[in-house]
Amino acid sequence: MTPLKMPTVRVLDVTRDWIGTPYRHQASRIHAGTDCLGLLRGVWRTLYGAEPEVVPAYSQDWAEPQGDEVLLRAALRYLLPQRAALCAGDVLLFRMRDGAIAKHVGICSQVGNSPKFIHAYSGHAVTESPLSQPWQRRIVARFAFPLGV
Repeated sequence: MTPLKMPTVRVLDVTRDWIGTPYRHQASRIHAGTDCLGLLRGVWRTLYGAEPEVVPAYSQDWAEPQGDEVLLRAALRYLLPQRAALCAGDVLLFRMRDGAIAKHVGICSQVGNSPKFIHAYSGHAVTESPLSQPWQRRIVARFAFPLGV
């Protein structure tokens, strides 16, 4: 039996509440500060309560010098891999350049002719951005939030 995913409307309502939160490396507090992982962590806390594991301190280059797919492995532990078409509410993992590890995360907010995603990145508050072709080419994996963790 395939695990059920969290309703899209719930995921998007929670995620949109974070729009405008300032960028702060390693932070995860709505309206106070967050980075891309902090956004995902904050959405998780609202949906489920406590985070599933303690996130250790990390540098802005993550585990890139070691080539360690830390973010991808964590997503595989707690989220549901998506193999069907892109859906609103999907968690998107990105490689910021060819051959690099996945180190950016966002949540798809709109599909169709003008897809969008919500994310936090350095120098910007949490924002909803076009999921343009350059961004789409960087997607390494897609996941869904599971129902009832």
